[in-house]
Amino acid sequence: MTKTYFAIGFLLSLAWTNPSLAENDEAVIERLKPGFAANPTHSLFISQADRRIVLKNYDKLVTTRPVIRGEKVYPLTDEPADFSDVSYEVDGTAYTLDEFLAMPSHIGLIVVRGDKVLLEHYQAGNDASTRWVSFSVSKSVTSMLVGAAIQDGFIRSVDEPVAHYLPRLRGTPYEASTIRNVLNMASGLKWNEDYGDSNSDVAIAGAYNGIELVSYLSKLPREHEPGEVFNYNTGETNLVGELLRSAIGNNASTYLTYKIWQPFGMEYDANWRVTGHAGGETGGCCISATLRDYARLGIFAMRGGKLQDGTEVLPEGWMKESTTPSKGNPGYGYQWWLNPDGNYSAIGIFGQGIHIFPEQNLVIAMHNNAPVAGASEFNAHIRGISAAIANTLK
Repeated sequence: MTKTYFAIGFLLSLAWTNPSLAENDEAVIERLKPGFAANPTHSLFISQADRRIVLKNYDKLVTTRPVIRGEKVYPLTDEPADFSDVSYEVDGTAYTLDEFLAMPSHIGLIVVRGDKVLLEHYQAGNDASTRWVSFSVSKSVTSMLVGAAIQDGFIRSVDEPVAHYLPRLRGTPYEASTIRNVLNMASGLKWNEDYGDSNSDVAIAGAYNGIELVSYLSKLPREHEPGEVFNYNTGETNLVGELLRSAIGNNASTYLTYKIWQPFGMEYDANWRVTGHAGGETGGCCISATLRDYARLGIFAMRGGKLQDGTEVLPEGWMKESTTPSKGNPGYGYQWWLNPDGNYSAIGIFGQGIHIFPEQNLVIAMHNNAPVAGASEFNAHIRGISAAIANTLK
């Protein structure tokens, strides 16, 4: 796509994308509520214009549980850097940082090196206090909480069968799968993660929890031996969340609050989607948090899960183990996407992301509203601008 075509497409989108552009946020939310009540994965099938409002107001459409900030905040100091010369290419066409920031799919971007904020940008209507739903970025958070549970002695090892903590899986194909297998998305069971297919497993069961989730997963057929083949599976990370809650005897939001959110010094409250008012968190999805706190999660991971005073929340070596290539997919670890150069990311649909560059002591985090859930040209722009910014800081 050329720049001219992109500009024309943007102008046309303003004209016809969706009549909700003329409505206020409350009216859009009220109009969409019935769809979310009928189908928890409704955000996969709404217009980009409606979704821009939904992602910012997710807790008004689904039930959530709070993740509460503490009294102390991990300090981030503003130290703007000059990125005016940053450029990258997509399909042979060069783009600048300013052109990326002007794209309608982009919502927010923060670049943090050490504890210095080198760049922070928000589209109109958003600011540093805006919470945005993370989708599968939450998978990486759930993975870190499993590490915390091992550190606390609630879980003995990732090589334990998942059925040790979820007895309902005994006698099902999942009985042969370990915690490591499900963290690596390699249980060996069949699952369809097609976001554009309303009959796919993720569309039907992507937000399931509890007995409903375990019953659905237990009926899936086995295709491969555990640990051998990677198959991206949101339901399986929801299962990790189920296992976590069973092991700790508490809900994941409270555990996140007291193990990471407050001790590390997150600046704002967050929330996590749950199934019903008394239900469990969807381990594979839907923490809503600010961009600065996304970045702090990246810093926490890059520090190996240690607090500022050196306290180890995660086991020694957990983040290294989590970001080690798995047998089924060298680009995937324990719910983290990996690059051959040692960089790794927490990535969610529609362009959410925490991108970590340990060599540069760098975290780049984004809020986005891409045109589609899966692969799109905008994803290439995300990869391009992230790599370009990181390269300038080598």
